[in-house]
Amino acid sequence: MSSLPEKLAQGGSEGLGAGAATAWPLWLAVALAALAAIVALAVLLHQRQSGQQLHRRLRSATTQIDALRSRDSLTGLLTRAEIETALDEAVLACDRGTRRLSLLVVALDNFRPINEGYGLRVGDAVLTQVAGRLSACVGDKPLAARLAGDEFLLLVEGGLDLAGKTAERVLLSVQQPLKVEGLELTLTASVGIAVYPEHGSRPKLMSHAALAMRSVKLGGGAAYAHFDPTMAVDLREQAELLQDLRGAVERGQLKLYYQPKIDARSLQITGAEALLRWQHPQRGMVSPAVFIPLAERHGLIRRIGAWVIEEACRQAAEWRQQGLRMRVAVNLSGHQLRQDDLVEQIQHSIRRHDIRPERLTVEITESVAMEDTAHTRAAFNGLRRAGLHVSIDDFGTGTSSLASLRKLPAAELKIDRAFVTDLATSAEARSIAGAIVQMAHNLNLRVVAEGVENETQRDLLVGLGCDELQGYLFAKPMTPVALALWAEDDGSAGHGQFRPSLFDPTQAAPLDV
Repeated sequence: MSSLPEKLAQGGSEGLGAGAATAWPLWLAVALAALAAIVALAVLLHQRQSGQQLHRRLRSATTQIDALRSRDSLTGLLTRAEIETALDEAVLACDRGTRRLSLLVVALDNFRPINEGYGLRVGDAVLTQVAGRLSACVGDKPLAARLAGDEFLLLVEGGLDLAGKTAERVLLSVQQPLKVEGLELTLTASVGIAVYPEHGSRPKLMSHAALAMRSVKLGGGAAYAHFDPTMAVDLREQAELLQDLRGAVERGQLKLYYQPKIDARSLQITGAEALLRWQHPQRGMVSPAVFIPLAERHGLIRRIGAWVIEEACRQAAEWRQQGLRMRVAVNLSGHQLRQDDLVEQIQHSIRRHDIRPERLTVEITESVAMEDTAHTRAAFNGLRRAGLHVSIDDFGTGTSSLASLRKLPAAELKIDRAFVTDLATSAEARSIAGAIVQMAHNLNLRVVAEGVENETQRDLLVGLGCDELQGYLFAKPMTPVALALWAEDDGSAGHGQFRPSLFDPTQAAPLDV
């Protein structure tokens, strides 16, 4: 079959129907054919343009999706993958020239209590505000990333001097009060710095900055440090210690030593504090200042803390059978206070060994006691209901208020040893210690001074009105057997004497005495 243009070009009557009397002019046929071609071309061009528009839209959407993928959904900072790419490019630029590059790993100090005490919504708002401040510290370029949780990474084009100045800006910026949902919160940060190429190759740079950050955290935070090769050695040593610590309880390597507490007026022994020690088969005695932070960071403190409570209760029961009846104190960490079953765990040990709750003192540092979180409040309420003797340790170094102390179920305060050490030489230390004693007595709290090492300190503390004393002047920490033998000998080998009511091997030791 012929097309319409072909028929028009032929001019025959069959092209126009049966009634056509004359042929169409040739020019008209050509024009109609050209018009048909133009229409066909227009349709094709329209289809192509629609396809190009669709392609442009798809490409734009893809770009937007890629941009979203490269940003942290909460803070808007770069993700770890994106900052890794930027780091690769920066390292190549340094290799081609004489430029230097610095990485700053920033971790917030004590951020977890905010999440637990005020909820995730407040915690997320805090992270968002902090992210904005960190971005401002590195300028307009997208050189800030969120690694995970409350850890961030900043990329700085420059050496150690510029990195140090940036770290100082970060610390000051983070310390500014944060206003979230009517709350005013204050945080600090720990910052670790690694410089390329001085502090390692590209694959090691980020881990070295993180090592430096962790060294700051171990020192208390709120500072910055740059990487040092010894940090990697310390990390290997900590990894070895951690492996050994995991089995220390089962192998019977953990021991409790006991340091007596002395009545300030009679100078007779009234109680003892249980102090945890680790007898390592190769390293010898490992200080708790070394392994307790390790246990807290790696989730071992719960098991170790439970062992300490159980062993202290067992020992108190054994002493009672021997006629030695006195209060035994154990230390609780902030991690233990956040355990939902802490009070039940203590009560279970008390019942199993058949001792009275008031025979057990739980010592909690002032900084932990003042954490206004849901877990801390619940723990203190549980301790109060259980009838336990609560002591606020290291008092004087934190930010306690009278209102806070009145809400706590504490029975005593322990003056921080820093004030005791300076008593003889510092009028300020004497004033602070005196003020603590007066305040505590007004709140019906007993006062214990620890770290007493000489008679001058002892006499000053007695004059200030302290109720109990503890320190090397009277006795060093000793094994349970040594303490029992010392009690039998009535302290003749040491500086203190046990109260007669505390030790009498010829008389029964009823539970309620």
